[in-house]
Amino acid sequence: MARYRGAGGTDGGTGSFLLGFVMICAGGYLLLNGIIVRPQFGLGMVAFRVGGVPVTSGMVLVPFMFGVGMIFYNARNFLGWGLAAASLIALVFGVIANINLQMVRMSAFDLLVILVLLVGGIGLFLRSLKEMKRQ
Repeated sequence: MARYRGAGGTDGGTGSFLLGFVMICAGGYLLLNGIIVRPQFGLGMVAFRVGGVPVTSGMVLVPFMFGVGMIFYNARNFLGWGLAAASLIALVFGVIANINLQMVRMSAFDLLVILVLLVGGIGLFLRSLKEMKRQ
């Protein structure tokens, strides 16, 4: 007869596992819901620096235009595909690098509830994966 195993294949508590998981989800949702994402990216903005030289987002589009032109002239031109792909990757990198994250205004009680849910849930979740001694 097969012996029943708890969370993670251990003799830990399945109830602790589920409660910890729910607490992690609730705390994580509330924490991420309290963050505002503000992009600071435009055609004149510095996307990133290469060797100390600022590269703006408009400068990234110049090789992209050449690459697209080369692709339309000859679709098998690897240099055109490489220019277009590298420019798009650089553009995405520049957008991600220039994102500003801010917390919304919340009371200390709200922040404490979020942190207790998140960290307490992680503790319960990890405790449920540990072997427990049966008495």
